[in-house]
Amino acid sequence: MLVFSKIFYLCYILVLKMFGKRKSNKLIEDIDRYFDLMDQAVLVFKDGVRNYLYSNNADFTGNLKKMSELESETEVLRREIENALYTQTALVRSRGDIMRLFEKTRNITGILYDSLFQFEIETPFIPYELNPEFMKLTEFSTLAVEAVVPAAKAYFKAPDTVPDKISRAYFYEKEAVKYSQTIKRTVFHNMTSLKLSEKFHLRYFALHIENLSKAAENVADQLAVMAIRRTL
Repeated sequence: MLVFSKIFYLCYILVLKMFGKRKSNKLIEDIDRYFDLMDQAVLVFKDGVRNYLYSNNADFTGNLKKMSELESETEVLRREIENALYTQTALVRSRGDIMRLFEKTRNITGILYDSLFQFEIETPFIPYELNPEFMKLTEFSTLAVEAVVPAAKAYFKAPDTVPDKISRAYFYEKEAVKYSQTIKRTVFHNMTSLKLSEKFHLRYFALHIENLSKAAENVADQLAVMAIRRTL
């Protein structure tokens, strides 16, 4: 009877471990999916800015619709991941760091969504000659995000590779700041025909796009700390 009880107990523990492993694998899959959605949102944002600048109105409307769908799907998945984190004992030591990471990535998705819709709501007048600079600013800001996405994924599988991956985010953030400053200088120093209100509007939109790279930098900072703790 005692032997049977021990066997039953060992089988019970084995089942719990297997069930916990399946739940853990599902969580990692959901996290990968979350960052894949963020990658898609970045592409939609970049395309949306381009379509707005070059007056591709039908395509821009499509970008807004797609961004809205991605934002909703991302939020639902983020909540599911956060709820799952509280039931995953395997990740209990990292739970606080992971929650902070998701709060910072939520800021990125918020900027992507809000900034694109602000173009539609406020319809800023952007002189045609500024289009290349705005596209460069958008390019470097989105590249900063695209750099932290694989780094965030790597944290859960190969944390020792995170530092190399996030280094690019810092570079792209600095380039985004340079282009944002170039736009502001051009607007306030050279474009004398613009109204002051139009200049402020242009600065506002340049700053919004620049803030995307700042949000990516904040994620990179969080990942750097998390990677160090994970490898200790």
